[in-house]
Amino acid sequence: MRFTSHMDRALAAARAAGARGEVPVGAVVCRPDGRVLAVAGNRTRELNDPTAHAEMLAIREACAALGSERLVGCDLYVTLEPCAMCAAAISAARIARVYYGAGDPKSGGVAHGARVFSHPQAHHKPEVYDGIAAREAEEMLKDFFAGRRG
Repeated sequence: MRFTSHMDRALAAARAAGARGEVPVGAVVCRPDGRVLAVAGNRTRELNDPTAHAEMLAIREACAALGSERLVGCDLYVTLEPCAMCAAAISAARIARVYYGAGDPKSGGVAHGARVFSHPQAHHKPEVYDGIAAREAEEMLKDFFAGRRG
């Protein structure tokens, strides 16, 4: 099987989220064969739901598509390091691999902050690959927040 990155789709979902006034974060869940199960962008403001992060929405949609609460063998692409809530959901869903773009020193839960996958309580630890299209993801976030402050 040939590796294909789906970060371009996650970045497109992040851009769409930003255009809706949401923090521009996008996520994609795909099967090991590369078939995309879900694509989502943040919708916390739109849905008035603090759990409506891109990762959470994509995980829910992918689980529904498979008819299972587990995403064994699946990959998650996300433009920003998952927070602790999303990292816990990733572990619970048994996602095999996480690919993320920008690190998040303030709210990250993988390489920063809670480091959820490093805890003995983590039921499952996925393989983690960081820095995928990090510059583009970081610039999108910086531009979004600069526009909010300006």
